[in-house]
Amino acid sequence: MSHVESSSGDSRLAGAFLRLGWIGFWLQIAIGSIPLALLIYALVFGRNDGIGTRGRFTLLEYLTVGSLLVLAFTTFWFYRYTRLGNRIAEPHTRPSTYSIQRTAWIGVAASTLGIVFSALVMMFEVIQLLLYFLRAPQAGVPVVQTTSGGPASWVSAGDILSLMGLIITMSVEIIILALGLWLLFLATAAGTTRGGRAAA
Repeated sequence: MSHVESSSGDSRLAGAFLRLGWIGFWLQIAIGSIPLALLIYALVFGRNDGIGTRGRFTLLEYLTVGSLLVLAFTTFWFYRYTRLGNRIAEPHTRPSTYSIQRTAWIGVAASTLGIVFSALVMMFEVIQLLLYFLRAPQAGVPVVQTTSGGPASWVSAGDILSLMGLIITMSVEIIILALGLWLLFLATAAGTTRGGRAAA
């Protein structure tokens, strides 16, 4: 009876890793293409003609690239969850409870890091916009503003589009973190149940 229950628990855990792994994978592929397309557009058309015409901080660019790299890693990691689900389903390839939990923990840590990067990029973007607007006349912001002795600069729809891409990306990262936490909970619960049966 305990063997049947154990097999059923492993089957449920495998199904959870398969389903949530594919959901997270395709969700990140679909949404992750938006900021990636914006970044490629900005790189191809140059600093002055690309996304955001107020100029960029070097730190902001590094954080943006870091955020995209973390998104790529979590996308790969959720694909790995699907492979792990297949291994859990097979008795002869089933990994240890510790290995399953460690894999889930890495996914949760990477998702958290991605949220931190996105939050920092959003904070710097908003601060940069705020400083720009504070320098502008308080009655309104002209479409093109030429400062005395300085180059012309303006706030474009690309700046807002960049922020919208960041907000969408962070929303997906929060969903991915929730999926990862749920998988970690299931792996921990399965490990506790398995350990209790072994002790019994």
